[in-house]
Amino acid sequence: MKIATIGLNCLFSGALLAIVACNSSNSAIKDSAKAGESTQLATEANTETTEAAKEENTELAKVITKKGGVQNRGAYIKILVNKTPITNFDIQRRAKFLALRRVPGNRAKIAKNEMIEQALKLQEAKLRQRTATKAQVDAAFANFAKQNRASPKVLSQQLGKLGVGSSHFKEFVKTQISWQRTVQGKFQSETSRVSEQQAITQLRENGNQKPKVNEYSFKQVIFVVPKNKRSKNALATRTREANAFRKTVSGCDTLLQSIKGLKDVSLIDRRHIMEPELPSNWKTAISNASVGGTTPAQETDKGAEFMAICSSKTVDDDRAAQVTKQSTDFTQFGEQAGDFSKEYLSELRKRATIVYQ
Repeated sequence: MKIATIGLNCLFSGALLAIVACNSSNSAIKDSAKAGESTQLATEANTETTEAAKEENTELAKVITKKGGVQNRGAYIKILVNKTPITNFDIQRRAKFLALRRVPGNRAKIAKNEMIEQALKLQEAKLRQRTATKAQVDAAFANFAKQNRASPKVLSQQLGKLGVGSSHFKEFVKTQISWQRTVQGKFQSETSRVSEQQAITQLRENGNQKPKVNEYSFKQVIFVVPKNKRSKNALATRTREANAFRKTVSGCDTLLQSIKGLKDVSLIDRRHIMEPELPSNWKTAISNASVGGTTPAQETDKGAEFMAICSSKTVDDDRAAQVTKQSTDFTQFGEQAGDFSKEYLSELRKRATIVYQ
């Protein structure tokens, strides 16, 4: 099978993993795989002076240049980003990936910059425990292959033929997922620092009264499905069991006693949760449920779950003002994500130590 028959989509990196379809002609694919272009890319990567790189990055990081060291089967370290190595092979593969994505300009130079940013993003994601798991990356890779009417194995073969390689592609995917989660986490942590008094002051400055917010207390009932036993059939079975059991629930008081005879069922007590704090996948179901009632069961990463509503009331206190302000800020995150991501990455780069060899 030729890559043209798969209809491989173009990939564009950013704050989010965006997979955008483009028309990849046979000639374009062949051009990107030509040995002549491979030679040109390698030449660009090796002839670009470290002085130019130093000048470009002087104001962005602590930049050090030193003579290169040991070679290993033709691959050697070109750049160290906070001790994370980037080899000439990494740069050449990224340059070929840029060609596949039809990115114009000096691809060797752009490849170096992308690899530096990738190292910084993955380092920060690891520090904040936001790194995508292998399972998540493999699932995204399989989904991408499916969108292009190919199996993961075939897609891996074609990426190899193009000089990109599935491992390089997956590392790119891992970076996009991890960075998205890291940026969202940082934004959320910063908005959560808004104190009650700050929120109230802002409301008064805007001439607004304290908002009225619904506050809930509920019990989260989880029909657990262990990861090693997770399958479509297992989840469907547990969801049916959860829905059958919730129909017997008549309130929160006796719920703990009721689940004691059930296998692999856990209960979590959630108190004083305001509507803006509810997870998006539960917000509508909880809002529509009556006190003493339950929500329909949902499949989650833990198994099959439902919520038993214990109480509901409307509040307009200081904390309600704070939560509402935080929720508004986070809702606006979609509009601000691009700029926030750039500023975040810029700060990481200023604090980094980058060694060119």
